[in-house]
Amino acid sequence: MCKDHNHQFAVSILVTNQSGTLTRISSLFSQRNYNIDSFTCGETNNPQVSRMTITATGDAAKKEQLLKQISKLYDVKKVELMTPENTILRELLIAKVNATGESLQTVLDAANVFRSKVVDMSPGSVCIEMTGESSKLNAFLTYVAPFGILEYCRTGLIAVERGNKCLYDVE
Repeated sequence: MCKDHNHQFAVSILVTNQSGTLTRISSLFSQRNYNIDSFTCGETNNPQVSRMTITATGDAAKKEQLLKQISKLYDVKKVELMTPENTILRELLIAKVNATGESLQTVLDAANVFRSKVVDMSPGSVCIEMTGESSKLNAFLTYVAPFGILEYCRTGLIAVERGNKCLYDVE
């Protein structure tokens, strides 16, 4: 008998833009013993509505149960599972890399190859801003790791469905 395997999934949620909404959503995950892999949230073109993108890992049954529970929260306007084949997923990374002498040029060349942007330079380090799929960001970090990554931060995924379909219609 085949067990259902855990897979990472992304969910987009439209919510009322008010105090406490974020806490209610994250508490639901915690109460269901679900770890959030990444969480992004921001105001939409309607200032009364925010859009959240949450990634988590779980089996199909847990995922469906979680989606149903989220949709029942009174702050939630719409919940949609973002399918990988129909979704544009992007993430932002800012990495501060140790770079001196010859390694500086190698790191700058890598930034160019990975289509990123140098946003700060100082003696001994360079800060690089990069957007793209998580695999691209991971590949960059792996490449520059031997030079010494001083620090980095990532936003978590944002997701928009391909084509003309939107998560919500403009009111």
